[in-house]
Amino acid sequence: MKNKFKIAKNAFLDNIITKDYIELESSMIAFKQLADAIDKPFKMIILYGKPGTGKSILIKNLFEKKKYQKELFYMDTPSNSEKEFLEQIFYAFTGENVPDNSEVNFLGLVKYAKSILNKKEFIFLLDEAQMYGLDILEKIRLLSDTGSIKFIMALHQNNKEELLARTHFSSRIWEMIELKNVDREEQTTYINKKLLKKNLFDLSNNIKERDFKLIFKLTDGNFRECNKLMYTVFEICEFYADTLPSKISNLDKKFYEFLQLAGLKLGYINA
Repeated sequence: MKNKFKIAKNAFLDNIITKDYIELESSMIAFKQLADAIDKPFKMIILYGKPGTGKSILIKNLFEKKKYQKELFYMDTPSNSEKEFLEQIFYAFTGENVPDNSEVNFLGLVKYAKSILNKKEFIFLLDEAQMYGLDILEKIRLLSDTGSIKFIMALHQNNKEELLARTHFSSRIWEMIELKNVDREEQTTYINKKLLKKNLFDLSNNIKERDFKLIFKLTDGNFRECNKLMYTVFEICEFYADTLPSKISNLDKKFYEFLQLAGLKLGYINA
């Protein structure tokens, strides 16, 4: 019994593993928008939303599904410096690392990008794009102007406004796709699918309508907050399975209580 709670707990680890990706109607719509857009003559596409709305897993999923059809390059961690960023672009172009004691000539990159226009294109998927400095953003703008290099940038809601305030960026954005917190129905589907994917049918059946209502109330349909809450509640169940098994008998009747305990632990509920 303890093992199933451990499996359930780990099912809600907040990670970017595409095999664990749960397709929901809202995310499928956003994915289709992205998948359709990469065939269009865009320079930049902005994917934005609050933290925890699924931006990172969505662009990683796009990369995994389209990388054999397009020259896609997924950059999950923003570069610490302009030098590192240009080295990543160089590697995408050549498949080789920059030789030791050498630096990438940015004008050379731009010249090459212009020379392959209408022959080849590169699409860079930039996660956490709000973390790039102004110097790198300027390089992104200039590279996108070549027409052969395109960028899909995932960033936080507030940073989208800051980016648009830079007028030379806003004119280059082909499309902006917003990811929002899901509604209660989709969150219920998400939780059930997570558990069923691990063959935890009994645990899925133990979570009742009032439980789902409380989960939604505490997390507001945010994936990250939902994952934290579900991880914590199954961690509590695991603890009782190990120390006081009688406490988790008739779990369907006690799950609400465990959710409240998890909410207290995470600070979602005031003591």
